[in-house]
Amino acid sequence: MNASVPLSLENVTKRYGQTLALKPTSLHVAPGEMLALLGPSGCGKTTTLRIIAGFSMPNTGSVLIGGVDVTELPPNRRGLGMVFQNYSLFPHMTVGQNVAYGLKTRGMPAAERTKKVRAMLDLVRLSNFEDRSIHQMSGGQQQRVALARSLVTDPKVLLLDEPLGALDRNLRESMQFELRAIQRRLGITSIIVTHDQEEALTMSDRIAVMAEGEIVQVGTPIDIYERPQSQFVSEFLGTANIFDGTLAGPAEAGMWNVRLTLPNAPVVKVAGPPSLRGSSAIRVAVRPERLAISPESTQLRANVRGIVFRGSYYAYELDLPGLEKPIYVYSGEKTVAANDGTIGLGWPDEYAIMLSDGGVR
Repeated sequence: MNASVPLSLENVTKRYGQTLALKPTSLHVAPGEMLALLGPSGCGKTTTLRIIAGFSMPNTGSVLIGGVDVTELPPNRRGLGMVFQNYSLFPHMTVGQNVAYGLKTRGMPAAERTKKVRAMLDLVRLSNFEDRSIHQMSGGQQQRVALARSLVTDPKVLLLDEPLGALDRNLRESMQFELRAIQRRLGITSIIVTHDQEEALTMSDRIAVMAEGEIVQVGTPIDIYERPQSQFVSEFLGTANIFDGTLAGPAEAGMWNVRLTLPNAPVVKVAGPPSLRGSSAIRVAVRPERLAISPESTQLRANVRGIVFRGSYYAYELDLPGLEKPIYVYSGEKTVAANDGTIGLGWPDEYAIMLSDGGVR
């Protein structure tokens, strides 16, 4: 048991009847880290959070907080702070009374309690709202009250369950930065559960992507986005264009020639492990913003299905002969197709991603 690790899961599983909702899961969260549990509905992220919080008992495995096994302890004895999507504020209490509630139940003297509450309200920029009714607060302000209430007791770990899901887009974006700034300022170890890819990329130090009851990849936001290990991760975190191909021999150091399974069988270069052999089947992903388009002839020519303007860029939907799904390209400039309605596309070698679930099939 390592006391320097604020939170650990050791081979935790959870069953609901015959359904294995959470496969054996181990996870270690570093001091001061913000870790995002990211995945679609039913992937196991909320089950994982409930087990950490003590609202659900695992069938096997252990939950350790600060090196102490808390698997059998109730939620109120785990030293956790929690923020939920619906805020769970007391409507009959003022802002100050809501924030002070946890301190009051712990028997803290009134004078000390007031001092801590005011310091926390100042931290979340609500210093002039102590006596205001909860009903008089906006959604963003209520979220700050909920955050202040969860932090005022000095928790060992902060849990955030879809904390910004009830806010409109603009407010949600500003709150992402605000929550992250507060978390960094306090240095509190935190876990956020979300299905919002942008939220996970913006707020976390690391992301644990979950699917079908297990963690399929853990890494920094840049690692997960730029180097997804599977087609699921590449397509869930952003948009990815997927190409099948076969290994066509080594290129320069760390690169492989891959012959794409397309009518004219173009060869592209992709970074890959040295262990690849023979004519292995390969799956390659390329992000839409990494594709370059031009009206001139290139190895790949696609038919333009549609172009839409999204403010800061144009989104192209293209049909590439040999592919069932359309190709998507994001470009800052609008490119005119050739007279036959086609457009050329390609990408720099370093932006092609070899996927492990298609690396050797």
